[in-house]
Amino acid sequence: MNTLEQKREDKLPLIIIGVVSVLIPIVVALLLFIPQTGKLGDLDVSFLPHLNAVINAASAFALLLGFIFVKRGNVELHRLMMYIAFALGSIFLVSYVIYHFQGGHTIFGDVNHDGVLSAEEAAAVATSRTVYIVLLLSHILLSAVVVPLVLIAIYFAITKQVTRHKKIVKWTYPIWQYVAVSGVLVYLMISPFYA
Repeated sequence: MNTLEQKREDKLPLIIIGVVSVLIPIVVALLLFIPQTGKLGDLDVSFLPHLNAVINAASAFALLLGFIFVKRGNVELHRLMMYIAFALGSIFLVSYVIYHFQGGHTIFGDVNHDGVLSAEEAAAVATSRTVYIVLLLSHILLSAVVVPLVLIAIYFAITKQVTRHKKIVKWTYPIWQYVAVSGVLVYLMISPFYA
């Protein structure tokens, strides 16, 4: 297949990837800025942040194994690990959306769990709160960036466009790994403040 034919064939899938890549951050942003607590009745979602941390850790591990396998030339195990990482990321996204749709927001440093960060609480966590916010913001920003990269990388792999796949994963892998690992770190930092 020549380059022009490939570009025509890629057009619709890449448009779909673009639309999905825009919709996901919009939905997540709406959940973060519009209070949704309790929309699913009395469904207890308090365990989901813990589950999400486990999912992120497992995803980071699958990504690392996938990287090791491809460097050793084992494409089949590499592909399996990437599918596992993608599936875990998808499960994470659903779990994250459910949690933020149903559960409340946790404020870093809110020791008494009243939903307000008092001056005393803020002073007690001053430096660590700054570290947390920088880590959280980088995690959020890069999680939005990595969605289209992952989807395009998977598309190129499935369509056997190996050269294009290799080019995009040079960026995708480190960003995806950072998002997975930083998700665990964000959880570890905020978990003492869950009600």
